[in-house]
Amino acid sequence: MSDGATTRGSATEREEARKIAEGLEHLSGFGNEHTSEAVPGALPVGRNSPQRAPLGLYAEQLSGSAFTEPRAENRRSWLYRIRPSAAHPAFTRTGNGALRSAPFTQTVPDPNRLRWNPLPEPAEGTDFLAGLWTLGGNGDVTQRSGMAVHLYHADASMRRVFSDADGELLIVPERGGLLLRTEFGLLHVEPGHIALIPRGVRFRVELLDETARGYVCENYGAPFRLPDLGPIGANGLANARDFRAPVAAYEDVEGPVEVVNKFCGNLWAATYDHSPLDVVAWHGNHVPYAYDLRRFNVMGTISYDHPDPSIFTVLTSPSDTPGLAGVDFVVFAPRWLVGEDTFRPPYFHRNVMSEYMGLIEGAYDAKTAGEGGFVPGGGSLHNMMSAHGPDRETFDRASAAELRPQKIDDGLAFMFETRWPVSLTPQAARADHLQQGYDDVWQGLERHFRPLH
Repeated sequence: MSDGATTRGSATEREEARKIAEGLEHLSGFGNEHTSEAVPGALPVGRNSPQRAPLGLYAEQLSGSAFTEPRAENRRSWLYRIRPSAAHPAFTRTGNGALRSAPFTQTVPDPNRLRWNPLPEPAEGTDFLAGLWTLGGNGDVTQRSGMAVHLYHADASMRRVFSDADGELLIVPERGGLLLRTEFGLLHVEPGHIALIPRGVRFRVELLDETARGYVCENYGAPFRLPDLGPIGANGLANARDFRAPVAAYEDVEGPVEVVNKFCGNLWAATYDHSPLDVVAWHGNHVPYAYDLRRFNVMGTISYDHPDPSIFTVLTSPSDTPGLAGVDFVVFAPRWLVGEDTFRPPYFHRNVMSEYMGLIEGAYDAKTAGEGGFVPGGGSLHNMMSAHGPDRETFDRASAAELRPQKIDDGLAFMFETRWPVSLTPQAARADHLQQGYDDVWQGLERHFRPLH
């Protein structure tokens, strides 16, 4: 059905948006060839682009991959819309705000271990797009390689529409629910959920609470997919059926709508005379998704030793080297620890991959929580080969703990893990909320070596 609601910042508007969000239907399955129509008969039968599309609609293909990529890798959807996307005025450059893109060349890559407190409160009237703040990343948007780490903090719903030609957006809310109005329909995500907006898909973010805060991974490279399971077998980790795709819902709105496009690192804007969220029906596999991280089927040891964090991979963007990801999205979801004669928190290590970690709620089992520690909304960066692991307090406690079965369910953390170093933006390198003295958490790790002879 048509959904032409405008976005406002009042409590009444948020309440109405939440009612819509909580009553949404969805399609199940990651990577499926989904089909959806908001009006019966809107989808053509037996062909994609008939001479006259049903109901006076325009047929349009949205390609997320090259036409000739292998069928298993190909991403595309057919959209049947009130007006074609081509019907718009010229775009002109607009300000980027605190949003930055690769290549990140304004700072020297930093081998030090770094940690940030949450973003400061946003200025009044800040929407999701204006609230994006880039921490850093790698690669080059013009070469479609690499990734960027962004955070967001907003207190207003978007009136405008946004799309990203540079990459897909993995949104990880930490505070406040979101209603995402996309070309394909509506998605609802709360803290503990994620949303995946494919490259080029237009969308608008409406707040369901007074403020919203969280993290975004902008993936310039190959689209995220579910990781291969290998020796795990046919089941485990994130189940494809738990991913939710939207059902078709369209806006039939006449009047000025600002549309912002991110292209080769810069924002460009145009004022349309209609809403571009006017897709009445669609089919394909280049679609947005939402996923509840607490449905992740954690695999772990039932004998000894702590498994590598790769066992917690939800989504992966593969590179040209098998097993080496452009970026992995990893979640440390509720799980049991039962390893015998095992140091149960994550072990000390140095990694060829670079790790940005964020905290959605509670505490992470390898770090001390509380003020000045690793807190929800904050994040840490351990670039390649930087030595890290449990802090001194965690090490002392875990080394002396009685090894009974233990349920870890008081926290939810995640990691963006990438093959290349993460270079910081100047704003991240000089941020007031960058914690000073992070290295101190490893001070006091005493010498315990006692030679036998």
